Amino acid sequence: MPQQAASCSFDFLSALEVPKRLHPSALGLSSLVRRSVSARRHQAFKRVGRGRSRDLTGSQAASMSAEDRRNLHAFRDYVTKTLDPTCILSYMAPWFKDDEVQHIQAEKNNKGTMEAASLFLKFLLELQEEGWFRGFLDALVHAGYSGLHEAIETWDFQKIESLEEYRILLKRLQPEFKTTVNPKDILPKISECLISQECEEIIQVCSNKGLMAGAEKMVECLLRSDKENWPKTLKLALEMDENKFSQLWMVDKGAKNAESKVLEDDEIETSDIQIFYKEEPECQNLSQNLSPPSGTQHSSPTCTPLKPRNYQLELALPAKEGKNTIICAPTGCGKTFISLLICEHHLKKFPQGQKGKVVFFAIQLPVFEQQKSVFSKYFEKLGYKVAGVSGVTSENILMEQIVENNDIIILTPQILVNNLRNGTIPSLSVFTLMIFDECHNTGKHHPYNMIMFNYLDQKLGDSSDPLPQVIGLTASVGIGDAKNTMEAMEYICKLCASLDTSVIATVKDNLEELEEIVYKPQKFFRKVESRTTDRFKCIISQLMRETESLAKNIFDELESVSQIQNRNFGTQKYEQWIVSVQKACMVFQLPDKDEESRICKALYLYTSHLRKYNDALIISEHARMKDALDYLKDFFTDVRAAGFDEIEQHLTQRFEEKLKELESVSMDPSNENPKLQDLSFILQEEYHLNPESRTILFVKTRALVDALKKWIEENSELSFLKPGILTGRGKTNHNTGRGRARGSKCFLLTSNADVIEKEKINIYKENMMNDSILRLQTWDKAVFKEKVLQIQIQEKLIRDSQGKVEPVPDKENKKLLCRKCKGFACYTADIRVVEDCHYAVVGDAFKKCYVSKLHPKPKTFGHFEKRAKIFCARQNCSHDWGIHVKYKTFEIPVIKIESFVVEDITTGAQKLYAKWKDFPFEKRSFDPTEMSE
Repeated sequence: MPQQAASCSFDFLSALEVPKRLHPSALGLSSLVRRSVSARRHQAFKRVGRGRSRDLTGSQAASMSAEDRRNLHAFRDYVTKTLDPTCILSYMAPWFKDDEVQHIQAEKNNKGTMEAASLFLKFLLELQEEGWFRGFLDALVHAGYSGLHEAIETWDFQKIESLEEYRILLKRLQPEFKTTVNPKDILPKISECLISQECEEIIQVCSNKGLMAGAEKMVECLLRSDKENWPKTLKLALEMDENKFSQLWMVDKGAKNAESKVLEDDEIETSDIQIFYKEEPECQNLSQNLSPPSGTQHSSPTCTPLKPRNYQLELALPAKEGKNTIICAPTGCGKTFISLLICEHHLKKFPQGQKGKVVFFAIQLPVFEQQKSVFSKYFEKLGYKVAGVSGVTSENILMEQIVENNDIIILTPQILVNNLRNGTIPSLSVFTLMIFDECHNTGKHHPYNMIMFNYLDQKLGDSSDPLPQVIGLTASVGIGDAKNTMEAMEYICKLCASLDTSVIATVKDNLEELEEIVYKPQKFFRKVESRTTDRFKCIISQLMRETESLAKNIFDELESVSQIQNRNFGTQKYEQWIVSVQKACMVFQLPDKDEESRICKALYLYTSHLRKYNDALIISEHARMKDALDYLKDFFTDVRAAGFDEIEQHLTQRFEEKLKELESVSMDPSNENPKLQDLSFILQEEYHLNPESRTILFVKTRALVDALKKWIEENSELSFLKPGILTGRGKTNHNTGRGRARGSKCFLLTSNADVIEKEKINIYKENMMNDSILRLQTWDKAVFKEKVLQIQIQEKLIRDSQGKVEPVPDKENKKLLCRKCKGFACYTADIRVVEDCHYAVVGDAFKKCYVSKLHPKPKTFGHFEKRAKIFCARQNCSHDWGIHVKYKTFEIPVIKIESFVVEDITTGAQKLYAKWKDFPFEKRSFDPTEMSE
């Protein structure tokens, strides 16, 4: 448990015959409006640029004013869903009367933001003063509504419309968001996606009503955001905060089909109080001083270059010699710095007229951001260009230009997988060096393995193109399920084969120096007694069973809900079950959308409460019952201050009915936790022996961190301690230890003997891994290379044979429904495959189901000329379905499967597919003669 170390009524519109609430896209009005506006503006702007009325004749100004009114009224739904008018009222003072401003503000306070926006538009469209429209656009810019400003300037709301699927998802997830996300923590990271006034309002609500109400306010603001990147910015913020909600907030295409795996007992909880080391970007003090180690004219004269340690040079040597290498060294030894040394040597070795190109892969987004920063600071001083692309930043980026124009590219691996598949990057030969961080992940269907499949196909095929050098970085290559040294050696050889490496670099000649930097703490295991009785757990468990029953009564057809029985309360496995239910809710579909929304909201509320109860049991197990109860009381206080709907009222009432008994139990001295008594003894003893000691307690949840901190602060025997909190990937001062200082000790406190046994097995496996690496390092180099080659050939044969197994196509005709409104689109019998990868719909019937808008970025590729985008024609939908192209001499609509729901005509069962290759229907090739007929 401890580890000791030394050291968030317009009558004029009737001429268009548009019903009052009809979405303009349903009549193709968006295209009509933009074509009209484009032609007129071109003439009007020839003299005055962006000035709207200045230097125009009276008739021109009047014509454009009337046109702007029509367009703004036609697109009013977009404006009212996006705009908070109180954010721009101060900029509209020249046009609005004081009583109108007050009326709008009162409308927001009494009825809501959308109603206030509707009233604002009414007043705006009644204005007759010259320049009102330009004033409105300028106000949007000043207030920060860049997306809405762009949409109104061009009368193209496509970008705002593309955010609708994320708004729908966030609305559905709102009950979980408000109980999981601390708005204060992520607000600084997403503030660029919100209006400054909204940020201030979120902070104010947090202060006045609590964090849960603040989270509700944040959802409300995000739902109005006009920033195209807000879904991915939110994802990155959640990832960096290591927030559980990030598991549900999936922004990659097809991610909604992901199913969570409920972990088995032997896959989690190696100890009751988790002791773990996280693989972090080991910059050491690189952030303070990133000058290159070799003196160059680009180096800052005020910076002292970092000098590599001998063990770092030893680890880097095989790679510098051009060998494909796995560098296996403990966390904290500076593997990032080693990779910088390797990159610099690699780039400088090319003769004049030739250039190297390095790609560095990082799996986690926060690690990607940190590595991008480190590489940029280091190499830009040397005159090299560094760029980074992740899933968050990949949209609207041309990867071929990124690769062409930079010397070092930092990527999340799926980006390269996608670009290899679509041909944007023709082959890995464009790179001269690939570095895989945490390379032990190279297996099965991991993106690392997908990249190396491409590499190995090229190596074992007929290609004569050069392949890049491969470097892998890891703290542990692992041994999988190996039971003995021979099996462990085989496992490691397969990893080497996957990465095409011929060398495993470890520190051997400079071990003493390494151990001075990274000391392995001595481990102690202590079996402690559990509470003899646990009335607190009995009461909370009963509340959880009642809540589970309510969830089951809401809807029992979700598989995850039906598997509700026999779950152990107060475990991480139970947390995994909660996540599985919530992910199932994300793709849950019913014909009745209101009923679907009601069921999902209820299930999110029930599971959110179950999560809090589960957290409380974990706190009680490892800390004090008092802290567990305080945790629940704080939660229900926040629930009351937020939305507090009927379900929340009922759940709160049931908790409050048990509150008196829970308080009595938690204050009973006989219910003290034996683990805490033992922990107190250890801390007092160790600090008595060494008053300069420092301690780190590794625990399961943030709530438990807070509880233990509170216990230490209130324990008179531990008053000499000054506890602080470190969470996740929070930066630590390099002088604080982290349990690696010489003389460190590691204590495991548990009431479960099996946990101690598992920990001992882990130590045994670690020793087996080290022994296996040492044995492999003694092999003859030619023998080892041949072993790796034979594994590669065998694995490729298996891979190729598996690739030839095609799923049996379903010959039954199916319906394709719009994923947003569930309106009918076409049958699978109407779909034709064009040039193996494009899916077109033939026949006149489909033409009535969509409307088209000129494509903002028309493009010709191969035999295709991309001309327009197509959208669902149903009222108030306009969901993006794909594109309209000219293929050779044919005009055809090409659709994307992720925009549709596939419905079985017989059973009515519905399925979602992320990619066409995943949809096993009977595919018919495009036949020009069929089109001619």
